Amino acid sequence: MTTSSIRPLPDVRLRVPTDEDAHEWHRLFADPDVMEFLGGPAELSRYEEFTARQRMHDARLGYCLWTLLDAQGEVIGFTGAQPWPAEKEWGPVGEIEIGWRLGRSAWGRGYAYAAALETLRRLRAAGVPQVVAMIDDANTRSAAVAERLGMTLARTFPLPGGRRQGRRYELPLTRA
Repeated sequence: MTTSSIRPLPDVRLRVPTDEDAHEWHRLFADPDVMEFLGGPAELSRYEEFTARQRMHDARLGYCLWTLLDAQGEVIGFTGAQPWPAEKEWGPVGEIEIGWRLGRSAWGRGYAYAAALETLRRLRAAGVPQVVAMIDDANTRSAAVAERLGMTLARTFPLPGGRRQGRRYELPLTRA
């Protein structure tokens, strides 16, 4: 690969989600393709609760799933990290999961990677020792972002329902 074939990263901003962001996320994520690996589109009330929880995480922990804005200030999704929810009956309870979700119009432009790099910088500054990413095996776009970040595939596992496989990626954030 030559340096002329390397695209510069897009400008991104991350902010703590607002009440209005719940409406933007609901609109962006109403697309069944966006939600293909996440159980399908959700009701607005779910995003209202979700943004409120992210504000709580940011206030308590110094990080959350931040609203992702492009260079023009348009909401294009979210990127960040949060503790794995204890109410889930599977997964890395007690660990910090990094994640990203973008509206379809933002796919393939480097936004998830650029925002995830900023997330890793912020998590290191907050003293988070390691992050994980739990990704549906068929979600090749998200797996590519995790691998580009330098995350290591730690294992595969059956997802709830037993019909699909998941991948657990890990990335230590502190030097030994």
